[in-house]
Amino acid sequence: MSSQFFTLNCKTKPEQSSTEEKSFDVLKIVGTGTFGKVVLCKEINENAFYAIKVLSIHHIVNKKQIEHVKSERNILLEISHPFIVSMRFFARDLKNIYLGFEFIDGGELFSYLRKIKKFDSPTANFYAREILLALEYLHSLSIIYRDLKPENLMLDHEGHLKITDFGFSKKLKDRTWTLCGTMEYLAPEIIQNRGHNKGVDFWAFGILIFEMLVGKPPFRGEDFYAVQDLILNRKIEWPKNFDLVAKDLIKKLLTVDRTKRLGCMRNGAKDIKSHRWFSEVNWTDVYNRKYDPPIKPKTGTLTTNFEDYGDNFGDDEEYELEDNDIFNDF
Repeated sequence: MSSQFFTLNCKTKPEQSSTEEKSFDVLKIVGTGTFGKVVLCKEINENAFYAIKVLSIHHIVNKKQIEHVKSERNILLEISHPFIVSMRFFARDLKNIYLGFEFIDGGELFSYLRKIKKFDSPTANFYAREILLALEYLHSLSIIYRDLKPENLMLDHEGHLKITDFGFSKKLKDRTWTLCGTMEYLAPEIIQNRGHNKGVDFWAFGILIFEMLVGKPPFRGEDFYAVQDLILNRKIEWPKNFDLVAKDLIKKLLTVDRTKRLGCMRNGAKDIKSHRWFSEVNWTDVYNRKYDPPIKPKTGTLTTNFEDYGDNFGDDEEYELEDNDIFNDF
């Protein structure tokens, strides 16, 4: 996409034969990843704003991530939740796959955490509640997320949270053995290749709560093997004056034996919601966004809360599509 303007033939369902033409004005790159970029665009006819994930077909094919991308799209089409980003359309051309999302303009939770250094307990508790409801919803659909971290959590203009980036998510019947995720957030069963399920999300949830309260994850090392040893031995340095109730919750989430991990037993996420750290929480009010967010994103231009990633919007290398190509339902 060398031009600031481009047009796509968009779909909302894989089985659709018809497409809707949409024309976009590129405003800014608001994120980058392994296979492409996230671009803030204005749809010219609708006068609406979208965050469009632009994925290079050339890179997807070379890295053998075709089924990965299709799975991400299909999961995003299935889900609808107040704390999960909403996908509005998808498309492709000879260079890229495009996933179009509602634009979340408050920026990454990661940016606020790095600026403030660490959150107090009420602030961390607020975000943990919204994340937990999103995870509970995904698990009810047999979807595991597998990439929970501050960089994948966005704030909307009011300050409520939205989970983004479902590149590692998977629809699951029983267990899966794929090694994926962020090193410091990997559950022991992923590292040991014992097969994993929704329990990895609750482990990562414990890591995230710790990182919000301390400013860094509990397992850190010079390389993968150093981190792996800390995870498997659950070696955690607890800061002085750490919230003891939060500490109890984190310990129960970071249980190496997943059959005893909080959230993985008969009552599922209800066991986490019943923990003392959430004792004053009305979960219906959480779902309905009635609690006042502790952080109010800056107001200004649409891109106020995003870094500058340059202006190279897409891959110029074309991929020769065939009639029976695996991308034909895009």
